[in-house]
Amino acid sequence: MVLLILACVASGFVVSCLATWGMRWLAPRVGLIDQPNAARKVHVTPTPLGGGLGVLAGVLLPLLAGGLLAWAVASGTLSGDCLPAGWSEHVAGAMSKRGPLLALVAAGLVISALGLLDDLRPLAWRPKLVVQFLVAAGLVASGVRATVFSQAPWVGDLITLFWLVGLTNAFNFLDNMDALSGGIGLIASTLFAAILLTATATPHWFVAGLLLLIAGSLAGFLVHNRPPARIFMGDAGSCLIGLWIAALTVLGTFYDEQQSGRHVILSPLCVLAVPLYDFCSVILIRLKQGRSPFHADKSHFSHRLVELGLSKTSAVLTIHLVTLMTGLAGLLLYQVRGWSGAVIVMAMVLCALAVIAILETAGRLRRQSDKITPGS
Repeated sequence: MVLLILACVASGFVVSCLATWGMRWLAPRVGLIDQPNAARKVHVTPTPLGGGLGVLAGVLLPLLAGGLLAWAVASGTLSGDCLPAGWSEHVAGAMSKRGPLLALVAAGLVISALGLLDDLRPLAWRPKLVVQFLVAAGLVASGVRATVFSQAPWVGDLITLFWLVGLTNAFNFLDNMDALSGGIGLIASTLFAAILLTATATPHWFVAGLLLLIAGSLAGFLVHNRPPARIFMGDAGSCLIGLWIAALTVLGTFYDEQQSGRHVILSPLCVLAVPLYDFCSVILIRLKQGRSPFHADKSHFSHRLVELGLSKTSAVLTIHLVTLMTGLAGLLLYQVRGWSGAVIVMAMVLCALAVIAILETAGRLRRQSDKITPGS
């Protein structure tokens, strides 16, 4: 188990780190630059975009190498005896999942290409949303769907559709400060992998392996994105990570009849509580102000913490710690039995978010008061 985990994480890390370094050189030469904008951005110097392509490479290249290895073993070109003990069964399992894997890769390529176009020349939000829904519908049609609603499959399909599109945009919304969206993606993918490998009766290596690849790739990208960032992920990366994590939470078998109750289907909500909180709160703020929910501004969770008096680095660290805290609550769901324990865990998550909401609202109100009464 340890060797396979290291192989997934290390390969993603090395490829992503090198590919992101290459994008730092290439992006300025093709005009892929994020210019400062005081009204809606916090950086003050032009910064290369395209780090998301490094993350994409960090996942796809190891996947391609693993796919070639699996094909060679399955076809008899390469003997399974040359693999480490126990790896042959993982190869067979990977070959049986080719359909969902190809669907995930295709969807990721489309969303990443759409994000790259938006990074080069901003696109209107409506056509982007249409493409996102079409990609999500394609994933649902390929078998990426919630199966808990077995009596009414269309309900599971509809929930999956909005889950995929919602998280795609939630991670895109979070990409507003150095190491923020990438760090949350790293925490979430690591926690989901830990759940699938340790908390279920049978480890689910296919989905966990993909999550570990994503975690390693994000770690490689963060080498270049830590403050002060030398490259940004861009929509090509943030939307990609949101889509893939959303899809893998649906594919992951979090409910296990042998070991846990149905209440553990709430685990993804715990792990992804912060992205969902930021997404919903930002949309409500913008709608309340009579603006488009997709109009970029400084009303995000991170911006509100800065208004409270935190530095940008402290705000990002705070959000990472809150994400880790709610994510650990998702792990805790597997240690409680029945809905009574699950309600307590979910109440803890909601209380943590409520405390943050009260604090950041106080900071925003104080800032507004200072603007109304100059010199106070």
